[in-house]
Amino acid sequence: MAALEAEAIFILREVVAEAERPGLLFSGGKDSIVMLRLAQKAFAPARIPFPLVHVDTGHNFDEVLDLRDKLVAELDAQLIVGSVQEGIDSGLVVEPRSGMRNAIQTPVLLQTAERHRLNALFGGARRDEEKARAKERVVSFRDEFGQWDPKRQRPELWSLYNPLVRPGESIRVFPLSNWTEIDIWNYIAREEIELPALYYAHDRTVVSRDGMLYGVHKHLPVRPGEEPFTARVRYRTIGDASCTAAVVSDATTPEDVIEELLSTRLTERGATRGDDKVSESAMEDRKREGYF
Repeated sequence: MAALEAEAIFILREVVAEAERPGLLFSGGKDSIVMLRLAQKAFAPARIPFPLVHVDTGHNFDEVLDLRDKLVAELDAQLIVGSVQEGIDSGLVVEPRSGMRNAIQTPVLLQTAERHRLNALFGGARRDEEKARAKERVVSFRDEFGQWDPKRQRPELWSLYNPLVRPGESIRVFPLSNWTEIDIWNYIAREEIELPALYYAHDRTVVSRDGMLYGVHKHLPVRPGEEPFTARVRYRTIGDASCTAAVVSDATTPEDVIEELLSTRLTERGATRGDDKVSESAMEDRKREGYF
């Protein structure tokens, strides 16, 4: 754990030293909260020297937004919000018929980065999450259109990173690349990091849909023919309420979660994210367009 923390802090410092204007993609989920703690440590006792950037789809869980705002206030951090709803209203993107807005985050993210001249964005993605992310380099080069080509990434031999870009180009940086879901939870336990309560077992009204349990929410209403019921669940990953499913669980502490994860064979996104099931290559397709 100490080695992973040191590697992540090293990456944060290296990129901040080289990049013209970095930012941290921050949703209020567990991985971005861990990233926030690492950024605190990397630059203490100074303030975090870059803004936090949230692409707000408008379908968030209230608990996540509340903790996001609390942490921003406590750290006196700058928060930049890119609104998907504003993108829909302006004609930048079109509301999907499915109701899941993750697929239309990309143009809003690219517009937000351009507006604020952000040419290096830190993200909390990990290689163990999904096969497209397993291809990702720590420093991921994006062209002048914000697009990702896995065949045009830079070598990272001996942990040497090249964050330099030409005008119009940018990079995404993933300091947690070598962490696993269990590493994240071990760090949360060690650092006593506060998370949204959704990550721990609680009773919730759910519906069974496409083999997953979705919490009934204002952005995920019950469909005709579905029978809501109450189950004790928690969320392994938290995205939009409209596309993120829960798992049956009794885990109420980080230690309980770790014990639970040791016995599962399903990845967190594979088990709980409806937006990744649109096609076999859904995540890679979005990344090629400029997604996180």
